[in-house]
Amino acid sequence: MDTIVRINDAVNGFAWGWFGLIMLLGTGLVCTVITKFFQITHIKHWWSKTIGMVLHEESHVKNEAGSVSQFQALCTALAATIGTGNIAGVAAAICVGGPGAVFWMWIAAILGMMTNYSENILGIYFRRRNAEGEWSGGAMYYLADGLGSYKNCKGIGKVLAVIFAIFAMIASFGIGNMGQINKITLNIESAFFSNVNSATLGGVSVVNWVIGAVLMIIGGAIILGGLKRIAAVAERIVPFMAIVYVIGALIIMFMHIGSLGAMFASIFKFAFGPRAVAGGAAGSAVAIALNTVKSGCKRGVFSNEAGLGSSVMVHSNSNVKEPVRQGLWGIFEVFADTIIVCTMTAIVVLSSGAIDLETGLAAEGVNDATLVAKAFGASFGVVGEWFVALAVLLFAFTTVMGWSHYGSKAVEYLFGVKGAKIYRVIFVVMIISGALMTSSLAWDISDTFNGLMMLPNLIGVLSMTPLVVKLTNNYVDRKIKGKDIEPILSYDKEIQAEMAEAVKKGEE
Repeated sequence: MDTIVRINDAVNGFAWGWFGLIMLLGTGLVCTVITKFFQITHIKHWWSKTIGMVLHEESHVKNEAGSVSQFQALCTALAATIGTGNIAGVAAAICVGGPGAVFWMWIAAILGMMTNYSENILGIYFRRRNAEGEWSGGAMYYLADGLGSYKNCKGIGKVLAVIFAIFAMIASFGIGNMGQINKITLNIESAFFSNVNSATLGGVSVVNWVIGAVLMIIGGAIILGGLKRIAAVAERIVPFMAIVYVIGALIIMFMHIGSLGAMFASIFKFAFGPRAVAGGAAGSAVAIALNTVKSGCKRGVFSNEAGLGSSVMVHSNSNVKEPVRQGLWGIFEVFADTIIVCTMTAIVVLSSGAIDLETGLAAEGVNDATLVAKAFGASFGVVGEWFVALAVLLFAFTTVMGWSHYGSKAVEYLFGVKGAKIYRVIFVVMIISGALMTSSLAWDISDTFNGLMMLPNLIGVLSMTPLVVKLTNNYVDRKIKGKDIEPILSYDKEIQAEMAEAVKKGEE
């Protein structure tokens, strides 16, 4: 066991260390520069074509078999990304890296917008229909058919595609299933059953067994229904849970409106960390600054998953015809997850009194896992702690729903449609294991594989940057500059012709 832990720590340090983070942020920077800072220069356009159209029938309609609406694709992707990282993860980043970590979460998000955009347009461009007529897309396909189309790269493209699919499948059981369920169980037990002396079964509390069984039954009813049912549930739950959580955080913000300026000042003041030395932090100013940067960027990636190649697998199921149109939803996904939800959590944490805004240091004995719940509890009493427990329940459970689709698409690539159906059954059964889990090793190992997904995906995105530029320029010329040119929509000639005809008819 010790050997496994040591090996996992070493691999994790590589995947989520400076190499992985620099590669991730570097890819985001490259995608930002080559698209001429699209997320900033065309903010009005992507905003109007995403959240600005939520009330518009076009973003909701499901007009073909095997697809979901653009809004459902967004909600399912947000279901997987808005999870415990948006609550406990942000608190951990601030406790470890100080208020300045929030600044680096924003930087990671701004760059991540274009990484997610690039993933999504590549996902739509290289997608194809499976044996059941459902769209299938993801890093596997733009590695095999995109990178693999380059001279002498067919083999490496195929190998990287298989490696990515294997890592995604393994990660889905951990960070996308057992880890989330374990967090739900611990929070519910703490909020509602902390004073209950429960009997044990197999060395585990009966309460845990019951929670796990209930979640497994609910999960089975949704997940075994396939993407259509997952998307339908996500479309109803995700907007509700995000809005309610943000409203709760806003109430706390207005309750501490007098110190709001000091909170934001501390974020920028400690963005590079050296002032924390004056507060008694160990190590050099440079080391503290680097720790602040790393904590913020890492937690930002954990939160929005831009660069992991995960959410593209559901965005590829959209009924959209234009690759760039779904890329715009990818930009909004990162914006909503990190810039909005994570910032609200950061305000709650900084208003809690657990972080000294003058030194940037966490108070002694602060537990980042329960910090947000305590902050809500301080403002709303026990109801506040219940609210956070329920928020974690919804955030984490919808993450399980979203990741079940990611894993099924990875398995489908490796073993076909029948393999994906078997996978869903195993995935549902494993839900109860998360409620019974007492060791963090399973979570740590899955976290490592989650990071390992990133590396082949980023290789694929970087190798396809010329295509990203080509697709973006084609869209901008047609839709923003009004030029009369042929759209570029798919690598497949038949799909290209089909989608081009739909676009001509106005079915975008």
